[in-house]
Amino acid sequence: MKRGLHKLVGLALVVFLSWPDTSHYFAQGVITGAPWTGTWAAAPDVTADPGFNNQTIRHVVHTSIGGTAARLTFSNLFGSKPVTLGDVHIARRSSGAQTIAGTDKAATFNGQPYVTIPAGGTVQTDAIPFQVPALADIVVSFHIPSQTQPGATGHIEGLQDNWIAPGDVSADPVFAGGVVNAAGEQSYYFLTNVDVMNAAATGAVVTFGASITDGFSSTPNTNRRWPNRLAERLVRAGMSVGVLNQGISGNDFFTNGSGQAGLTRFARDVLGQPNVKWVIVSDDAVNNLIGGNPPSAQQIINAYQQLVQQTMVAQVGLICSTLTPFQGVDSWTPDIENTRQTVNAYLRDKNSGCDAVLDLAAALGDPAGSATSTTLAPAYNSGDYLHPNDAGMQAIANTVDLTWFAMLPQINTPSACGRLAQGEGLGAGASLPACSGSVELSLQADGYLVAVSNGATVWSSHVSGKPGVEVRMQEDGNLAMYDNNGAMVWQTHTSGNPGAYASILPSGYLVIYSASGATLWSSQG
Repeated sequence: MKRGLHKLVGLALVVFLSWPDTSHYFAQGVITGAPWTGTWAAAPDVTADPGFNNQTIRHVVHTSIGGTAARLTFSNLFGSKPVTLGDVHIARRSSGAQTIAGTDKAATFNGQPYVTIPAGGTVQTDAIPFQVPALADIVVSFHIPSQTQPGATGHIEGLQDNWIAPGDVSADPVFAGGVVNAAGEQSYYFLTNVDVMNAAATGAVVTFGASITDGFSSTPNTNRRWPNRLAERLVRAGMSVGVLNQGISGNDFFTNGSGQAGLTRFARDVLGQPNVKWVIVSDDAVNNLIGGNPPSAQQIINAYQQLVQQTMVAQVGLICSTLTPFQGVDSWTPDIENTRQTVNAYLRDKNSGCDAVLDLAAALGDPAGSATSTTLAPAYNSGDYLHPNDAGMQAIANTVDLTWFAMLPQINTPSACGRLAQGEGLGAGASLPACSGSVELSLQADGYLVAVSNGATVWSSHVSGKPGVEVRMQEDGNLAMYDNNGAMVWQTHTSGNPGAYASILPSGYLVIYSASGATLWSSQG
């Protein structure tokens, strides 16, 4: 299934390429996925823990998008024995290990408080009625009642403190007896995903790669990884796109060790994510070049060609990052540099099969903007000539073109006079007549939603700024208007009322009614 690619806009320090007819999943789209969308993820690997026994683990998760319910995924993918866990709780974070009183919710597994995960298995909680905030810390706590083997399935480079307490204190806001994990260990254990229900979500983008994607060299406990920074930009733009970090430090395309080989884990860690619509493939190939016995340019290109085919079949947009410069690293050689330049030239070529190119080589290189830079710009170098610092992480996020993720919700044509039921809406220039009189609701070409009686405007949404191009009665009860980037520009703030509908009355008033007929909002004020 092919879709036209948005024209890409060039930003300072970076060249964006715009190729007609090569995209398979960009531009205006529709929401067709399941109601769950990922807000946070950590790619599973094997951690260095000594095992757990009658202890509670408390993890901090920093969300990307919010939602009205949550779902948690726990994994024993790399375990050789079953693991039992339970008394799972989710809450808003206060500070440190403490949670905000009154926000705690318990989770179950098919209605039960505990679950045993078989070796190699994964489990998900039931839906948790929990108001998940965007760009905020939530806390996930769970009890492990019996001895586990050393080396849990989890994520070793979490860059976030976790706390461990004796016994079962999952529901305790203070987390009595809890201490920061020994030796500064900042791994995630067993927890791999947090998903949300969000009717406005257009999908999730997975950031896939190695240590640069994982956030290595960014400041711990501050969420300054570039995927976090990208999530901030999307939220500020009014776009409901989940950002899922699936980087593993040390990972590469071909070898197991620091996680499964990139080509092996791609189907699970990217294509298996809920409501995934896009993937940014970043720095795995860099590790192939610097890890000893570097592959040829053609071998790396062949790996990208495999990803092109997989994403095309899955109808997931593929954004390919050029390989960042790393002269100054001990293993750098002119021959390896030639391979990097050859791969980058391939990725920039319109025939690569990538839907878009994130030109990080130009964005982070020295001199700025040069496609052939061999070293990181000093302002972005963490000191090891390989990993960007916090400023470099921000520069990566700033380089991403948000129009790649612009998708308008699907709207159905109104099925009755004077009424917009859930899922129904109006495009620019369309009108909905009232059931009597000379009154209609119209979305004008200038982006104003207006009620017109006998040719005179009796009410207007008075939207300023970007014009709306679509108005939709959401499944959550909110009437919302979107601009051509898929950003919400006006709403009635009536979410949380499934089954609500909009009605244009013969009087010219626009009213939102609940499923039971109660007035939730009126243009009359």
